[in-house]
Amino acid sequence: MTQAFVSERIRRLPPYLFARIDELKQEAIASGIDVIDLGVGDPDVRTPDKIIERLKSAVHGEGAHRYSSYSGLPRLRKTFASWFEKRYGVSLDPDREILPLIGSKEGIGHIFFGVCNPGDETLLPDPGYPVYAAAATLAGAISRFFPLRSDRNYLPEIDEIQKLISPRTKMLWMNYPSNPTTAVATEDVFRSMVELAKDNRLLICHDTAYAELAFDGRKSVSLMQIPGGKETGVEFHSMSKTFCMTGWRVGFAVGNGEAIGALAKVKTNLDSGIFLPIQEAAITAFTDCGEEAEGIRKRFEARRNSFVSGLNEIGWKVPLPPATFYVWAPLPSGYSSMEFSAKLLKEAGIVCTPGVGFGDNGEGFVRMTLTVPEDRLALALERIAALKVEW
Repeated sequence: MTQAFVSERIRRLPPYLFARIDELKQEAIASGIDVIDLGVGDPDVRTPDKIIERLKSAVHGEGAHRYSSYSGLPRLRKTFASWFEKRYGVSLDPDREILPLIGSKEGIGHIFFGVCNPGDETLLPDPGYPVYAAAATLAGAISRFFPLRSDRNYLPEIDEIQKLISPRTKMLWMNYPSNPTTAVATEDVFRSMVELAKDNRLLICHDTAYAELAFDGRKSVSLMQIPGGKETGVEFHSMSKTFCMTGWRVGFAVGNGEAIGALAKVKTNLDSGIFLPIQEAAITAFTDCGEEAEGIRKRFEARRNSFVSGLNEIGWKVPLPPATFYVWAPLPSGYSSMEFSAKLLKEAGIVCTPGVGFGDNGEGFVRMTLTVPEDRLALALERIAALKVEW
C-alpha cells in the first residue's frame, strides 16, 4: 500500500528514539517481565505540593477555562525575569526577550521554523538530543554534526565546528548540562562559542533543561551571562526537571529579541498558549518553591552517588556524572549499545537507552536514568551484578 498521505519530510524522519524504547518496554511488560525503566527521563518524584495546590485553586478562578495570551501572562514573564536576574545576574525585557513555552521541547522544535529557511544548515552536537535533528528535518533545514568526545569532556572543539560552517549555516546548538553525556560547560566555552557566532553571523540555541540539576556545589552557566550572549543566542529553560513537572508542559525561552519574536510568531499560528491555571502554578513554583527545588536536586544527587558507587563495586567503571539525572555508562567490551541494551532488557528486565540513538558518537555507551525510586535502583544493581558480563 502506498503512503499517499505521508509527506516526504515525515518519511525522512527516523523512528523517535524514546517512542521505540517505550514500545520495547510495553512488550516486555506484556510478556510478564518486572521492568525497571531507566530509559526515559521522567521523574518519579512528586511535584511540590504548593504548585499542585495553586493549580487546584486557579482552576476554580473566573475565566480559568479561557484562551490565554499567546505570549503568556505578563506576571509570568515578569516572574521568569525576576528569577533569571536573581539566579544569573542578567536583566531581561519581559516583553521582548522572554517567551513562555508549552515545555521547552516545543520551543526547541518550533524555533527552526522561525529562523531557518529550507536548505539552511544547522550545527548539532553528536551525541545530542534527537529532537534537534528531527526538528531540522521537519523545517527543511540540513543538519551538520560536530563531535563531542569523552577525552574532551564532551565539550565542542572550535576548529572542528569552523570547518563545518558554510554560507548557508544559520544555527548552532549547545546543550549544557548535557543530555546524554551529563557534561557541564564553563564560561570560557560559552565565550568561545559566542565569538564564533559573532564572526559567522550564527544564532546559538542553548538547551539548558537540566540547569538546576548540577551536583557537588556546581552552578551551571547561562549563555545570557556571557557578553554578547543575549545578542547572539536564544536559551531554552524547562520546569520539568527543576520542579518535577514533566507532564505539566511549561518552560520558557530567553534571549535575542528578533529570534524570540520569530518563535512567537510561529507559536501564534500553531498553538493557543499555556492553560492559565498552569501559568499561575508556574509563578508559584518560581516565587515560593526554591527549597523544594533544592530538595529535588539533593535527592537526585544522593541517587547518583549510591547508584554509580554500586555500579563501580560490581566492576562497571562508570564516571560520576557532574549534572542531570542520567548516568552515561561506557559499555563492556564486545557489545554494541543496541546489543547491550537488549541484554539488559531480556536478562535483567532493565530498560536503558542505547548511546547510538543520540548519534554516531554515542556508540560505546548506554544512558540510564535516576528517575525511579531508590529501592528500584537498588534492585537494578542486584540484577546487573547477576549478569554474566566481564566488566
